[in-house]
Amino acid sequence: MAKPDSKRGAMAFVAGRPAATPEDQVNNGSLDQPPSSASHEASHTPAAASKSKSGKQTSKENLSRRITESEVYDDGTNTFFWRAHTVTVLFILTCALVYVTLLEETPHDTAFNTKRGIIASILVFLCFGVTQAKDGPFTRPHPAYWRFWLCVTVVYELFLIFILFQTVHDGRQFMKYIDPKLGVPLPERDYGGNCLIYDAANNTDPFHNLWDKMDGFVPAHFLGWYIKTLMIRDWWMCMIISVMFEFLEYSLEHQLPNFSECWWDHWIMDVLVCNGLGIYCGMKTLGWLSMKPYQWQGLWNIPTYKGKIKRIAFQFTPYSWVKFEWNPASDLRRWLAVLGIIFMFLLAELNTFYLKFVLWMPPEHYLVLLRLVFFVNVGGVAMREIYDFMDDPKFHKKLGQQAWLVAAITVTEFLIVLKYDPHTITMPIPFIVTQCWLLGMVLIVSWTLWRFFIRDITLRYKETRRRKQEDTGDRGEHLGNSNNGNGSPTTPSSGRSKLNGSTESVRQRKS
Repeated sequence: MAKPDSKRGAMAFVAGRPAATPEDQVNNGSLDQPPSSASHEASHTPAAASKSKSGKQTSKENLSRRITESEVYDDGTNTFFWRAHTVTVLFILTCALVYVTLLEETPHDTAFNTKRGIIASILVFLCFGVTQAKDGPFTRPHPAYWRFWLCVTVVYELFLIFILFQTVHDGRQFMKYIDPKLGVPLPERDYGGNCLIYDAANNTDPFHNLWDKMDGFVPAHFLGWYIKTLMIRDWWMCMIISVMFEFLEYSLEHQLPNFSECWWDHWIMDVLVCNGLGIYCGMKTLGWLSMKPYQWQGLWNIPTYKGKIKRIAFQFTPYSWVKFEWNPASDLRRWLAVLGIIFMFLLAELNTFYLKFVLWMPPEHYLVLLRLVFFVNVGGVAMREIYDFMDDPKFHKKLGQQAWLVAAITVTEFLIVLKYDPHTITMPIPFIVTQCWLLGMVLIVSWTLWRFFIRDITLRYKETRRRKQEDTGDRGEHLGNSNNGNGSPTTPSSGRSKLNGSTESVRQRKS
């Protein structure tokens, strides 16, 4: 189950590393590093020299590799698991269509035939995409898995476009074709009200307010932020998004009732406990992934069953690892990119609540859960493509396909919310909230202007002035050295020395 030769296979070799022998194989499916003395002796052999040259050529050709990317060794085993099966999939798909056409009687039910036809069309498109679509940056557990989610992204975007072009009534009633229980207005749950942690008036259970908040969303918050941390791979960005979303809930609680929560529910349960603990565990996992050795070996090349089991388990870990270094203050392009990422994250979070509000879906409905599972699978690929596009624009000349689709989906979801319930979206925001957001925007714009324009102009002026002073000093020193070759100060000469030369020359002439 090792990865086949690909463009990332060039990362498998380090310049000067000797080839691994079967004796170096260990039971966990990876290769141990050879001793330093053995590698020093092997470096003098012609085979090691040739491998060193080939490794140097490979490192030169692989322009996309960054310092933050881990080294990978792959023995290149190409098993049945990694081979393309385009003809096999086409044969199975053709057999299924022949069976439906010739051996199955079509029922006289228009609604049933419509549903089945739409599902069959989606399945055919998924079969084509899984076998023929372009691979993304991720290859584990299998590239076909990520191609499948790419095709699901296209289907979901087309579904949103279809909903967007319907009337409000038809769009809500169309949801009944997916689930007959939908299409009915549902009241939103209010999380506010009594915010006492200890209610002395309730003799039965004084902590009933705390236990009421302990629902299924508590582990969902923790798991969600754990996965978001693995996507973003930066502690500061995760904390900023977490705190900003709580401010958004404060600001929009007059629009959606379930944004109205107690203060301790916002800052203690959400930010500190659920989100904070999820971010902490995510950062610990990132640390382990960055230190983990990425040395892959074919499953059938491992001698023990314990090693085979470990190899199967490691198949669900990344093939290689790249540490994200966003560096938003390094230049204006990266700063605007980070602001755009934070904005799109917050907009996607808000769409979760507003979509179920305008389409009349209860929070516990399986469609809400499926949407979250969908973003979990496509969000990591989108973030990697955004980082590659931002970090190395010369090599990655265009935005990745998954990132493009995720951005389009986020915007389309917001447009659906805006069309289906413009009254809720346009409800006037309280004055104090508006003032706070305006102050925050002014601070961001002011800091941007100072950091990337005013500060740079000031630094350039100081650098230019310093260089002029250095050039003036160097020019004066050069003139002084030219007047006196031995570096001693010159003394004024008398008129006789100017006419007849120095005293020593006159004495020589007299003698």
